[in-house]
Amino acid sequence: PALFMENARKGSIVSRANSIGSTSASSVPNTDDEDSDYHQESCKESYKDQRRRAHTQAEQKRRDAIKKGYNDLQAIVPTCEQQDFSISSQKLSKAIVLQKTIDYIQFLHKEKKKQEEEVSTLRKDVMALKIMKVNYEQIVKAHQDNPNEGKNQISDEVKFNVFQGIMDSLFQSFNASVSVTSFQELSACVFSWIEEHCKPQTLRDVVIGVLHKVKSQLY
Repeated sequence: PALFMENARKGSIVSRANSIGSTSASSVPNTDDEDSDYHQESCKESYKDQRRRAHTQAEQKRRDAIKKGYNDLQAIVPTCEQQDFSISSQKLSKAIVLQKTIDYIQFLHKEKKKQEEEVSTLRKDVMALKIMKVNYEQIVKAHQDNPNEGKNQISDEVKFNVFQGIMDSLFQSFNASVSVTSFQELSACVFSWIEEHCKPQTLRDVVIGVLHKVKSQLY
């Protein structure tokens, strides 16, 4: 009986020890799972940090580019450098820099248009001079080919007398036929004068009469 009691007591102790061991084991958390979750969380945080850092860098680059652009505008646009004495110590705002840039670009467009018009005028002058040059070269060549032709050349005074005689005759008829009471009456009279006194036969008779008069004065 004593041996039986001793074995029973030992079995009870072993059973209790196993029970306590299993309870303790079940209460201890799984360290492998914890490490895996912590590693995933760390990776997630690291990815967020990387994105935040990349966004911050991109934003800083954008701001630096804008700042450089405004600095370049201030260096290029003359009106941005010529500040008033009252604000010379102050930094120009971005709005002022943009407005001065717009004004300067509009000024450049006007100057470009003005220069283009001047170039067009100069080209016309050059073309006219070229035509005059060709005409004078032809006159010189004609005189060289016929050296005796210029001996009987009519003077400028005679040409002016012919022109003056024709214009005087036309003005006399114009003054006698045209009324200047009103613009409407002037317009009507001018057309009537042209139809009556500026016919080819009438002008021919006037020119012939003036030429005869000039010829009689010369000879």
